[in-house]
Amino acid sequence: MTTGAPLAVFEQLDLPDTSLTRDAYAYAARATPAFVFHHSVRSYVFARAHARNQSLRAGADYDDELLFVSCVLHDIGLSEEGNGDQRFEVDGADTAAVFLRERGVDERRIAIAWDAIALHTSDGIAVRKGSEVVLAQAGIGTDILGARRESLPPGLADDVHALLPRLDLGYALSDAILTQAEAKPQKAPPLTFPGELLRRHLPYGAHPAWYDLLAAAGWGDKPVGATARRRAETPQQVATLFMEYLEAADIEGLVSLYEPNAHFVPTPGTHLVGTDAIREALQQMIDSGARLTLELREIRHVGDVALVSNNATLTGVGPEPVVSTTTEILRRQPDGGWVHVVDDPFFS
Repeated sequence: MTTGAPLAVFEQLDLPDTSLTRDAYAYAARATPAFVFHHSVRSYVFARAHARNQSLRAGADYDDELLFVSCVLHDIGLSEEGNGDQRFEVDGADTAAVFLRERGVDERRIAIAWDAIALHTSDGIAVRKGSEVVLAQAGIGTDILGARRESLPPGLADDVHALLPRLDLGYALSDAILTQAEAKPQKAPPLTFPGELLRRHLPYGAHPAWYDLLAAAGWGDKPVGATARRRAETPQQVATLFMEYLEAADIEGLVSLYEPNAHFVPTPGTHLVGTDAIREALQQMIDSGARLTLELREIRHVGDVALVSNNATLTGVGPEPVVSTTTEILRRQPDGGWVHVVDDPFFS
């Protein structure tokens, strides 16, 4: 039995006390920084609480020793020795499997631990596996994102945090994943949790999202149906589409150029927020026979956000043209198209 794991912690948290759990505890304490190690132990405590809340019995409904080991080693892929060339979750699962195999754990149990570790960030998949996998993800999710924290016994979170401080876990863990991914981008493939973290910390376009992958597939697929009408491929194309939709009296096309909670100023002093109000104002423009000319004046484009200023000339709403300089904030949407967040022709 390993002697490096303080007996007091096992007693205070009532951790499963076996040679294997002691070894796993000592290994995680040695190999990972404190914020990872504390998180890993807390995840087990919360997982066990969820099990009890569901009337699941250790030894009958789930393997408590295996649940503990899976939780304590679930982020071992963020350690130096666990840092391979795969996603940190998969590197961690492989590293844990070696650790368990060296201690004579049978392959059936190793496979369960592998799933629990490799799938702990895979919502919708882990819950379809065995009890240990489901409970491990539940405990980890509680400690990271507060998922189901309201179902924990009163005072449990305070007690475990007093013993194992958080140390700004959420952000510290994100930084650890990013550090690995920046050094080895193959560890953060597109559409994965590590990939999404990496994408948001790289220059715009450096790490592809879903629609970027479709565009690069080489098959020539194009958006279809309403999506094709709504999508402005660049910030500059929003103005082009606005003029086209207004001339065609296409109210849904015009509305599609705004986020659901966008801000729109159709006339000086009139500030509208949200799809319904914007639709009504745009319909009034259509009914009046308005026509709009927009000429690009300035643009500042940073990542998924663009600040645009157009010279605007609106006719058909009065005896004289309305001339203004617009201030527009546009945002790139998940499908790659650009729409308004703020559209104020009179801000200046």
